[in-house]
Amino acid sequence: MTREALPLQGSVALVTGGGSGIGLGCAQRFAADGAQVVIAGRSEERLRGAVAEIERVAAADVRVAYVVTDVTDERQVEAAVARARELGPLRAVVASAGGNSTMGPLTQIDTAKWRDTVELNVTGTMLVLKHTARIMASAGGGSFVAISSIASSNTHRWFGAYGVSKAGIDHLVKLAADELGASGVRVNSILPGLVATDMVGAVTQGGPVLDDYLTCTPLGRVGQTQDIASLAAFLVGPESTWITGQNINVDGGHHLRRGPDFSAFLEPVFGAEGLRGVVAPAADGAFGTTSGSASDSAAHATSGSASDSVAEAASGSTPEGN
Repeated sequence: MTREALPLQGSVALVTGGGSGIGLGCAQRFAADGAQVVIAGRSEERLRGAVAEIERVAAADVRVAYVVTDVTDERQVEAAVARARELGPLRAVVASAGGNSTMGPLTQIDTAKWRDTVELNVTGTMLVLKHTARIMASAGGGSFVAISSIASSNTHRWFGAYGVSKAGIDHLVKLAADELGASGVRVNSILPGLVATDMVGAVTQGGPVLDDYLTCTPLGRVGQTQDIASLAAFLVGPESTWITGQNINVDGGHHLRRGPDFSAFLEPVFGAEGLRGVVAPAADGAFGTTSGSASDSAAHATSGSASDSVAEAASGSTPEGN
């Protein structure tokens, strides 16, 4: 690609969750399109490796930097934004950091882990939006893209807080687009289906859950990170300047059908009765609260196999169902 053809030349892009998965794919595409890129995440080791991968595909004169960031910590988010501004005018943001702390039936959900998931996905995205949108609004505009999930629009049984929090992101996007349009800041979200990343190896290597995904996907294949990055590049680029407030599915048509069936992973943990909401009473006849027992086991059993494009969160340890 010639220098004149680079659509993001002269811009800076900040990508949270940029150390792996969809976030890394977006960062690579932006760097190839000429943007200066800053990636943020919790794992410094992963971020360093990602910088090397991005630099291999970057256009000439593109700089790539990283900043260790927990998106639920407002001061750390502010520091990440400040680092991005050191490279030039911030024009593009992808909020890909997110995750899922627990899986299982709502009747046995770990309440603390529910809160953790909502805090990471909704509040984390809000904080990134808050501190990047004010910069872009003051500078005449820009584009913010949140990585949501098909789980926000199609029910995913036993994903609990994950689907709810991703739906929250989609509404946040619409609210922000309405508020920020007057300042030229566009806000959209991408809802990926099942995307091949390291974190979903337990699904994509084959088995009943993958078979169910493909049955529910009209185009009949697993997505790739570049499928998501291509739309992200369009949404932050010059050809989408009249698009805002959209929640866009990129899922091979999966949203036309139903959510995936994860019972093969979860029934061994909760049992068939548990998956339909039945909770056995304790010895004293009371119903206890699940706090890290069965729901933790389910999270471990499906680690790397949670819904959709499970990109490792910039929060580091939990699978992301983008």
